[in-house]
Amino acid sequence: MTPFATALLAWFDRHGRHDLPWQHPRDAYRVWLSEIMLQQTQVATVIPYFHRFVTSLPTLRDLAAADEDTVFALWSGLGYYRRARFLHRAAQLCVEHHNGEMPRDFDALTALPGIGRSTAGAILAQAYGLRFPILDGNVKRVLTRYHGIVGHPGEREVEKQLWQHADAHTPAERTADYTQAIMDLGATVCVRTRPLCGACPMRSDCVANRDNLTTQLPTPKPGKTLPTRSTVMLILRDADQRVLLQRRGAQGVWSGLWSLPEAEDADGAWREAQQRAQIDDAQSLTPFVHVFSHYRLHIQPLLFDGATPAHAIADNADLRWCAIAELPSLGLPAPVRTLLLALPEPTEEH
Repeated sequence: MTPFATALLAWFDRHGRHDLPWQHPRDAYRVWLSEIMLQQTQVATVIPYFHRFVTSLPTLRDLAAADEDTVFALWSGLGYYRRARFLHRAAQLCVEHHNGEMPRDFDALTALPGIGRSTAGAILAQAYGLRFPILDGNVKRVLTRYHGIVGHPGEREVEKQLWQHADAHTPAERTADYTQAIMDLGATVCVRTRPLCGACPMRSDCVANRDNLTTQLPTPKPGKTLPTRSTVMLILRDADQRVLLQRRGAQGVWSGLWSLPEAEDADGAWREAQQRAQIDDAQSLTPFVHVFSHYRLHIQPLLFDGATPAHAIADNADLRWCAIAELPSLGLPAPVRTLLLALPEPTEEH
């Protein structure tokens, strides 16, 4: 075991996180679910979602057998919804090809949708105790600073160096604890801004600490200006205060989720609304901006109150009139859910 691993495990025994819900029990399904949820999302945010998910779908077979709406409803609010779709499909493939279990083989794991090298390593190390390195965002930050590696960690050559270091430090003993330990160190001590170097067990050998480079490392990704797009969201509400929802297509953001019909502008919104229902007037609600990883979306909600549903949608499985009380059972984008839950009361004339 390297001095790095020895020091890290000693720190973990005293200061690491030992009560995370996916650690008890630390089986492959729970580890996998937590790893997918923790991509782009902090532990404190994930914990309540994890509890809710495993309460409803406690096993991999339960996840595989669930319908997509159930999976999306449990995921709703975590964002990056493609993760949920990959999770669902991977569970089905595990039932079809691996007897309802997560494979113990690296190549079989990485063949499943949504599971890359680091996630596969985390599953094999934490659930099965096998010696595989990981390289998530926290680990990249720790190793970049410890070894003084210059260059954005997303660059191929930099990432190659980081994988070499990750593999060299990963011990054959206590691999599960080591894997959790290096993630914990990055999440609680070697944090992105204002790292707690005085509490770090690696500080005496850390290049960034020695050379006062903790604010420069990891090297930031070259910045770019996010493009801006605009849309009008149609809120058609009938006399029973149901709203018309539309399932989004397989491509683009929020794919497969229930959302609101959209149009490019107000004129298009009126034309779209007239195809869906008999309408009278419209009320412009407060516009807002939702930021995706690759663009900013300006959203103008347009409320059509007292709409009379058109019979034409009855045979369209991607359209449905939905009561507000039904929303928790559906997978909706978080901003759409927030918008619908904050709708003003219907006007008196309707």
